[in-house]
Amino acid sequence: MTLRLINLGLLLAFVMSAIGVIYSKHHNRMLYVELRNLQTMRDDLNVDWDRLQLEQSTWATHARVEGAARKRLAMRNVDYNEVIVVRP
Repeated sequence: MTLRLINLGLLLAFVMSAIGVIYSKHHNRMLYVELRNLQTMRDDLNVDWDRLQLEQSTWATHARVEGAARKRLAMRNVDYNEVIVVRP
């Protein structure tokens, strides 16, 4: 009777251990899939960030800003005959 209880206990421990290993492997695989998805998302965001930095540098060039100021705001260079110096 005692031998059967020991065998039953060992069998139960073996089954629980096997279930633990299976759960651990499954959880590890799920975490790996999540890691790969996050790495892909990170890479996509890095590509977007680089593209946005390039676009910002293109929009902020001196020639483009000056051209927009002349065209849209009708700005021009100062005529020195129109300059008035105010002294305190």
